[in-house]
Order: sequence, then C-alpha cells, then structure tokens
Amino acid sequence: MARSRPLDPLGTAGHGAARVAVLLPLTLAGSAVALALPAALGHTLDLLLADAPPAGRWSALCALLLVAQAASNAVGTVLTATTDARAAAWLRGRLVRRVLDLGPGAAARFPAGDLVARATVNASHAGATPAALAAAGAALATPVGGVVALSLLDWRLAVAFTAGAPLLVLLLRVFARSSADSVARYQRTQGELAGRLLETLGGARTIAAAGTERRERERVLAPLPELGAEGRRMWRINARAGARAAALVPLLQLTVVAVAGLLLAAGALSVGGLLAATRYVVLATGIGGFVAHVHRLVRARGAAERLAEVFAEPPPRYGARLLPAGGPGELAFHGVTARRGGRAVLRDLDLVVPGGSTVAVVGRSGSGKSLLAALAGRLAEPDAGRVLLDGVPVDELPRRALRDAVGYAFERPAPLGGSIADTIGLGPVPAERERVVAAARAADADGFVRRLPDGYDTRCATAPLSGGERQRLGLARAFTHRGRLLVLDDATSGLDTVTERRVSAALHRAASARTRLVIAHRPASAARADLVAWLDDGRIRALGTHRELCARADYRALWRESDGR
Repeated sequence: MARSRPLDPLGTAGHGAARVAVLLPLTLAGSAVALALPAALGHTLDLLLADAPPAGRWSALCALLLVAQAASNAVGTVLTATTDARAAAWLRGRLVRRVLDLGPGAAARFPAGDLVARATVNASHAGATPAALAAAGAALATPVGGVVALSLLDWRLAVAFTAGAPLLVLLLRVFARSSADSVARYQRTQGELAGRLLETLGGARTIAAAGTERRERERVLAPLPELGAEGRRMWRINARAGARAAALVPLLQLTVVAVAGLLLAAGALSVGGLLAATRYVVLATGIGGFVAHVHRLVRARGAAERLAEVFAEPPPRYGARLLPAGGPGELAFHGVTARRGGRAVLRDLDLVVPGGSTVAVVGRSGSGKSLLAALAGRLAEPDAGRVLLDGVPVDELPRRALRDAVGYAFERPAPLGGSIADTIGLGPVPAERERVVAAARAADADGFVRRLPDGYDTRCATAPLSGGERQRLGLARAFTHRGRLLVLDDATSGLDTVTERRVSAALHRAASARTRLVIAHRPASAARADLVAWLDDGRIRALGTHRELCARADYRALWRESDGR
C-alpha cells in the first residue's frame, strides 16, 4: 500500500498560524456570503412577485451581501499574497541556515544550481501552502454548502445532485494523484536545468576561450525536452480534468434544474426557489475552482518535499570537549580512511604534524591533498579513523571552539561580507580594523586594496579583483586568525614567485597560529616547510625535510612532473 504523504511536510501552516487564523475565517465568510446570496435573491424575487412590502429591505440585503462578497474577495487576495510571501521568506531562511549548517557536505549532496532552484522557485511554491489550505477549505465548503442548501429547498433536489456526486469525487482523486507525479518530475528536471546553467555561468570565460559555446549550450539545454514534456503532461492532466468536468457538471446541473422545474410545476417550489436552486447547483458543482486549489496544493507539496530533502540531511554533530589551554597545536591523523565517489582517496593514513611546525603536503594531482586539508578542520568527515588536535578528536569539539582553533586559506577564496575589510576580518568574531590592515600588509594586499575606489570600504560585489588579488585577500583573512592551527590549501598558487616568497616569509613571521599545514604545489613552498609529507596512493609515502627527500629520485621526479604540467 502506498504511504500517504502529508499535505504540509514542513509545517508551513503552523508558522503562519496567525495569518491563517484570519484568512481561513475570512474565506469561509466569503463562502457563507456566496451561499446566502442565492437564498436572499430567491426570497426577494418571491416578495417582488407578490408585491410584498418587505421586498425593499430584502433588496437592500442582497446589495449588502454583494458588497460583502466583493470586500471579502479583495481582502482575501491581499492577505493571501502577504501570507505566501512571508511563508516563502521563512522557508528560504530555514533552507539557508540548514545549508550553512551542513557545510561543504551540502555541496557534495546537492548541486549549487539545484539549491538555488529550491531556495527560489520551490520555496515560493511551498510558501503557498498556508493560503492554499485555507482557500481549499473554503472552496470545499462552498459545494458542500450548496448541496445542503439544495436539501433545504427540497430533499429531492439534493438526491438528484448526489446521484452523480461520486463521479466528481473520483475525478478529483484521479487528478490529484496524476498531477502529483507530474509536478514532482517537473520540479526535479527544473532543478537539474538550473544546476547546469549555474555551472556554465561560473565557467563562462573558459567556455568562451575554448570555443565550446554550442556544445555547452546543448549540454545545459539537454533536460529542456524532458521539462517541456512534463509541462505538457501537466497541462494535459488539467485539460482532461477540465474536459471531464465540462461533460459531467452540465449534466448534473441540468438534472437538478429539471427536477426543480417539475417541483415548480407541482407547486412544491416557488419561482424564487427555482432561482435559488439554479444558483446552488452551480455552487455545488464548482469543481473548477476546487481543482485549481488542489493543483496549487499538489504543487506546494511537491516543492515542500524537495525542500524537506535538504532538511532531512543531518548536520555534523559537535561535542562539548575543550582543547587544553596553551596547547601547541599538534595535529594527528590516526588510521584515517576517506572516500569520495565510492573511491578510497585516503586509506588508513597516519600522520602527526608537530605543534608549532610547518608541514607541507605534496603529491600528484588527485592524491587527496585537499581532502586531507579539509579533514584537519572538519570541513569533511573521515569514513574511518580519527583526527585529533592537541589530543582531542575534532568531532568532539564545540563548533565555535573548532572554528576558533583552526583557520583556512583556499586556492579560490570567496570574497564574502559587505566590504573588503569585512572579507579580511571574517570570523566568529570580526577582526578590528587595525588587525585587518596589518594582515593585508602581511599578505601583500594593502597596496592594491588602497587603490580600490573606497579602499577597505569598497563593496566586494563591485571590487575588480584578479585571481591573485583574491588569493591575497584569502591569505590576509587567514593571517587575522589567532588559533593554534592554520591550513593553507594551495593558497598561493595564483601568486607570482616573488610575491609568494614575501607572503611565505610573512606567514612564518606574522601569522599567530602555532602550527601550519600547507598544501604545496611548488618546490619552494616545500623547501620552506619544517617537514614535507609526501602523499601517494592514499597514504604517506615519506616524511622528512625537503632536502632529505630530494635525495630520492622518485621525489625529484614528482616535481619534474609538476613542472611539466
């Protein structure tokens, strides 16, 4: 048996309970007015035909009901829009927080473009859940009320209608089931298309330089036929539901009107009652409006389930142990195995980085150097083994303590924050301006920063930065770090040799971290380290000084291969 899925898997309606508490009574009041109006019009008609004195008051009541109906619709439209917007914003906030809590694991599980699609389109659709539930409730109350009103006019009218009602229910059930599957496939394909587009925008220069625009366009748009097919399938489902309703609803209406005409001829129903019956049967067969609300709910539920996939990913757990005060920053890997894409990149690796030392990690491309760097500060999780900092497993540290203790500089640092100063001072506690400027000088970045339009206050989004300048900002950010371990993951690859030498000297002279783990791709970087860890085939092949290792022909060959690339 298929497991039924909740209409609101993210509890969006609960978040917007206050607005739903206003919107639902308002929509129900609108339904009540719509149900009261035919009876009032019918009774007014009977009074006018009888030339009875109260006809004027009943006419005024009908006018009042029409005004109330228009006002209810107007207020409901505004309240629905604001409820949708607030719910979507709440969902986007939750999603961003969860993605940040997941850390780099989110990028490994969900492509960036797919996350963008979930945070924009899917969050907007899922945010419609509260208002859609309220509207669907009112839309359901209207036909139910219409049937009840028919029975109050004459029980035979209700019997005539309910004879065909099961077909309407079956039509709705088939529509909801077919539409849900199609919406889910459409949203998945939409996310895939968004992911490919984001990848292409990020590599636009490379694509232009390689002259592969046509091939890349074909790759990005490859899911488009499937997206179009699912879109057309959704419209066909809607069209079939509409066509079936168009065939069934008039038959029901004609049946009820025919019975009402017979009752009128028999004197069992007044002319006003006949007018009311014709209006109530229209309300009772109002499947078109209800189908639209069902489709909106189906789309909202499908979008919510895509968001729920992200929320279902467990964030890393942190412990409560603290690092020993004054520890030297010794980093140790014991029996570490780490897999990526089903392949063991690191296999039963053992390495100790002595506290206060600089250790360079070298190896061929794809040997796992960056993964080792990520494991050091728990930006990745090992599949087996333990990583310890000053004798404490990093997965047992509180999150804040870990981030205070371990700093990073990357090959392609992201300029985050509002200004250049914010980017350099980024951290659990933003660095003060004096420390930001000192770090920029140490990273050889102060000169070009001061040449920017607003210096350190230049907005990151408008700053014209080269790859090397971005790397120097990343290094400056690392220099502001006051922890006990600093990890540089190929953080100087974009610098020229002279600048790299100056920055490396500043790293050893000015960086406050006691221990440094450097992913090195140049012999000079390895030579400046206290020790070199040679990573090969997922294990440490050799550990020693650069001078000692250079005595080995295979180590020298490693650098010749690197120079040849």
